[in-house]
Amino acid sequence: MKEQKSGKILIIDDNEDLLKAAKIYLKRHFGQVDVETNPGLIPILMVNEQYDIIMLDMNFTKDVSSGQEGFYWLDRILEIDSSAVVVLITAYGDINTAVKAIKEGATDFVLKPWENEKLLGTLNSALKLRESKLEVTQLKSQQQQLLQDIDSKFKDIIGQSASMIKVFETIERVAKTDANVLILGENGTGKELISRAIHRNSKRHRAPFVGVDLGAITTTLFESELFGHKKGAFTDAKDDRTGRFEQANSGTLFLDEIGNLPLALQSKLLAALQNREITRVGANKPVSVDIRLISATNMPIHQMIHENSFRQDLLYRINTIEITLPPLRERLEDIPILANHFIETYSKKYQKDIRKLGDGLIKRMQKYHWPGNIRELQHSIERAVIMTSHSILQQEDLFVHKQLSPEKQEDLVSLEHLNIEDVEKILIRKALQKHNGHITRAAEELGLTRSSLYRRLERYGL
Repeated sequence: MKEQKSGKILIIDDNEDLLKAAKIYLKRHFGQVDVETNPGLIPILMVNEQYDIIMLDMNFTKDVSSGQEGFYWLDRILEIDSSAVVVLITAYGDINTAVKAIKEGATDFVLKPWENEKLLGTLNSALKLRESKLEVTQLKSQQQQLLQDIDSKFKDIIGQSASMIKVFETIERVAKTDANVLILGENGTGKELISRAIHRNSKRHRAPFVGVDLGAITTTLFESELFGHKKGAFTDAKDDRTGRFEQANSGTLFLDEIGNLPLALQSKLLAALQNREITRVGANKPVSVDIRLISATNMPIHQMIHENSFRQDLLYRINTIEITLPPLRERLEDIPILANHFIETYSKKYQKDIRKLGDGLIKRMQKYHWPGNIRELQHSIERAVIMTSHSILQQEDLFVHKQLSPEKQEDLVSLEHLNIEDVEKILIRKALQKHNGHITRAAEELGLTRSSLYRRLERYGL
């Protein structure tokens, strides 16, 4: 039989002579063979190493012949790792015991004393089963991410302005490479759409695109979210979980709002990127990962280096290529194209017969500042499509709120004529403008947490 040098096996039996003989024979065929006489060490051994096969004796000295101790440890192994492949060892070839063991989760069993060739055949079959289980787990995780990608709205990037043509040219040049990309731009300029376009045009396009909003992840959950965790690693860790790095393996990992990452977490991220491996929370064994990294931020990240709020070595790691997205106010010729695209989309969605924008409305839209950029335009068109009774959108359909006036009339309007939401939008917009889109500083000035400000930005389409 062809020698096999992959696979990690753990053998647990209280017969030391059997363990020695099994290890000598199996080391010729498998990559790693560990042996242990004390079943009480199983949880520790499984935390320190991911075994492909666990051979477990059914009967230890406490329980010579009933097999109950073996069933107990079988249950414990499957609690720790539900995808574990367990081959039971017994000197008693009772068919009822074997059937019960397989019903409770064992893969197979071998009788002592065994024939080496039969043992090897059983273990090779078990190893293939383990590989299949791991592949299914990874495929399920990746499929979920792929479905999210497929369901994403407005994948296509729309624009014909000179600044956007320059962005398209950059995407075409860098997409086929594995270079790390940093996308800069204000909120709502389409940073995630650009990252998805890079992925779709890359050699990794058949693998998952996995996005992470770092601004929405709490410090305590950062490692679990990105690196995954083992069952029991902390209070709510009820099952093993793959992190975003593993989900993106062979594909693209998109880290949005990377400028909001605290310094303490920046070092952990840098270590994972440098070593190209991660360690799940609660585990000691690192896992190698192969990802293409795309990051994005609306913050002045180069200025943050001088303020000691962002690590320079991390910036060097993530910005092999930089792409800066222009705000909507700097690509005026794209406004009618984008608006008509959204009109078509929402007219179909809400079954309305709306043909186009009125000429006067186009001019007014091009005078407006659009602090929320494309996202604000999108939400404004959707609201107008829902509310209008016209077949051609008019100024009164879109600029229904005073704060949408291009003349910035909100500064002149008495507060007694505004409701709470109107006032809150104005204050949020002014805070963001004052701090150049810096979410943390704007939130501090408004007396909000960063997550609360994000929720309001999403609610108001800013």
